[in-house]
Amino acid sequence: MSQRKAAAADTGRGGRATIRDVAERAGVSVASVSRVLSGNYPVSEDLRRRVMKVVRDLDYVTNAHARSLAGGGTPTVAILINDITGAAFAHVAKGVENAASMRGWLSLVGTTGDDPERELALVNLMRQQGVAAVVLLGGAYDFDEYQLRMARFARSLDAAGSHLVLVGRPPLEGDVPATTVDYDNEGGAYAMASHLLSAGHRRVLVLPGHAELTTAQVRLLAARRAFADYGVQFDDDLVQHGTYDYAHGYGAVVEALRHKQEFTGVLAGTDVVAAGAMQALREAGLRVPEDVSVAGYDDIPLASQLTPQLTTVHVPYEEMGRVALRAVIGRRDSDGPRRPVDGEHVVLGTHVVVRQSVRPPRPTMKITPLKDYQP
Repeated sequence: MSQRKAAAADTGRGGRATIRDVAERAGVSVASVSRVLSGNYPVSEDLRRRVMKVVRDLDYVTNAHARSLAGGGTPTVAILINDITGAAFAHVAKGVENAASMRGWLSLVGTTGDDPERELALVNLMRQQGVAAVVLLGGAYDFDEYQLRMARFARSLDAAGSHLVLVGRPPLEGDVPATTVDYDNEGGAYAMASHLLSAGHRRVLVLPGHAELTTAQVRLLAARRAFADYGVQFDDDLVQHGTYDYAHGYGAVVEALRHKQEFTGVLAGTDVVAAGAMQALREAGLRVPEDVSVAGYDDIPLASQLTPQLTTVHVPYEEMGRVALRAVIGRRDSDGPRRPVDGEHVVLGTHVVVRQSVRPPRPTMKITPLKDYQP
């Protein structure tokens, strides 16, 4: 039996440890534990070490908002996002916040900066604050450590009476107390690649995202499958990995032009990447879609504001946020929606939105970039 499980068994229950459990195990009074945890009173170093060791062993949470978890206060949901300026998942956060507001809940937003240590610190902080749920937004890197870290988050939150919801991330393996709200990433990528292929494009510059990001991996696999189904050879030399931002879309097209790669279409990983690609093409004297077609992914408001308007994959980001919040409410309210079971995986649909940035290539079309092109 692990030390933590043994400690939980010592409390006489499998739920959260109380301050009285900490005091009994440390052999001190409840008042002494309170002094150590508050930090407002002078205590000996020996007492502090003894109490904090028991706190760690019992996985005790100093919960200033326990009344919220018990229904006596306003529940709070924490939304953790990699980059708050990222348009796509900002819409997920909006969906969570809108649904929370309608319910009378509070919302907190924190940014992880793509830093696993900061992510861990924020989850622990939200756990200590007694939030009803922690909603983690955005793709994840395909590391074994990811599964272990998320499982640890989920179990730790569950022990504190909270719940982990992953949005736009892979579901966790095994019996883990977490809910995943995702979208049909593969279906959307396959449909968009098929749209370009059905228009007659055979040389497509593919910008799926970071090579180790699960979102990008799925999109690249879907594009390969579409090419195979159409009987078209997929050119690995036309794949450029990078971040989901304007600079990557711009730079990837510049590099392709400098290396004189021939392509009549660009399959971008996001609408923002597509916008960068369109700018690079424009500066090189190439027209969209007359010379090169460009397709995006996400269908954020920017897609319809570009010139020409961007053909893209619609992802129901705000609805994903609302579903995430309803999943939490369903666990707390017996009269709410169906209570999700541990490991529930909800997948929302995607579809291609046809606008003006894709057209069939001209029969005699062949890109011959300027030899000395500089952006």
